[in-house]
Amino acid sequence: MNLNHILAGGLIWMASLVQADEMKMAVTTSFHNSGLSDVLLPEIEKDLDLRVQLLVVGTGQAIRLGQAGDVDAILVHSKTAEEAFVADGYGTHRTEIMYNDFVLIGPAADPADIATATSAADALSRIATAQTPFVSRGDDSGTHKKEQSLWDTANVSDRDVVWYKEAGAGMGATLNTASGLNAYILSDRASWLKFGNKGDLALLYSGDPILFNQYAYLPVDPARHDHVMSDQAARLENWLTSPRAQALIDGYTLNGETLFTFNAK
Repeated sequence: MNLNHILAGGLIWMASLVQADEMKMAVTTSFHNSGLSDVLLPEIEKDLDLRVQLLVVGTGQAIRLGQAGDVDAILVHSKTAEEAFVADGYGTHRTEIMYNDFVLIGPAADPADIATATSAADALSRIATAQTPFVSRGDDSGTHKKEQSLWDTANVSDRDVVWYKEAGAGMGATLNTASGLNAYILSDRASWLKFGNKGDLALLYSGDPILFNQYAYLPVDPARHDHVMSDQAARLENWLTSPRAQALIDGYTLNGETLFTFNAK
């Protein structure tokens, strides 16, 4: 065997080692748009020698990727859908990692007067009564699921109306649409704080406990998809629940405001 063959074989072997230290994780657009992934991923690679490839989608699509075995783990924010994912045998378990909250954004002039609302449901009811433009994610994401449940709580069942517009897009793109239309929108706080094209929009309502927004990590079950990188997913979970991750998550601020709060147990 000549030297070139030896070198080529060594490179193939080294490449296989690199591949063994990679995994795929589907994450929400809100997690990615917040900028937190840019903080965490380099530290994960440095601490664990593990490259995490993100597939940035809504929660609904992230769950479908996990069901198909196209990713090794998911990080999403819709508890009911997450519990079903585990109960149906697609995920091994659900681990809570961090939280923030949802907020209602709208025109600074606030034509529906939601800033004085007594609850999130009351705020949405006022928007429906005023028939002022509202932009929905419309993409089966965790934010979209929360928004739909809030409309139901507000007893607003008819959303096939001219003032209600579905973007069918991620959080950043939907915020851009709301800014262009000067419309109301439900956003997670982190995406709103990170968003740069605010225009005349302002944060008008927050604080209702129903707007709590929990993020959880779910490894895909190798019993269903034996090709998933379960060892890497377990290593990542250990890191995400560690004091190291807590310091980075709690320490991530923008203009003095905390975007996420670590609450892993």
